[in-house]
Amino acid sequence: MRELSANGRISNIDLADRCGLSPSACLRRVQELERRGVIAGYRAVLDRAALGVGFVAYATVGLNDHTKVSQQAFERAMARTPEVVECHSITGSVEYLLRIEVADLPAYKHFHTDVVGVLPQVAAITSYVVMGSPKDMRA
Repeated sequence: MRELSANGRISNIDLADRCGLSPSACLRRVQELERRGVIAGYRAVLDRAALGVGFVAYATVGLNDHTKVSQQAFERAMARTPEVVECHSITGSVEYLLRIEVADLPAYKHFHTDVVGVLPQVAAITSYVVMGSPKDMRA
């Protein structure tokens, strides 16, 4: 699984060689992992800078109303927002943690003020600007 996580496009022959298995045994194991849902899918790792994303931030969002209706409305809004690439419901003093990817600081200000800041459910937003990512295992 570590080899597939690092390179989902590795050939079955190379994977089998690295794992010390025959190609047929390796293929059966991978197919079984896919069938059981352990391997949920394969995706491309995108170069954010090449896509025009030069600014990444995390933001915590506190809601002013803790009802299920309010949470569902906020989650629907985030699902429609392309700048939000991750939205996590969390425990603690706030309800959500977002990962936002945009072109630059003015684009983030627009997102903060005109997208999230206008939602009626939102009571507080705290931003954390990513300065660098010495380790990032996300695909």
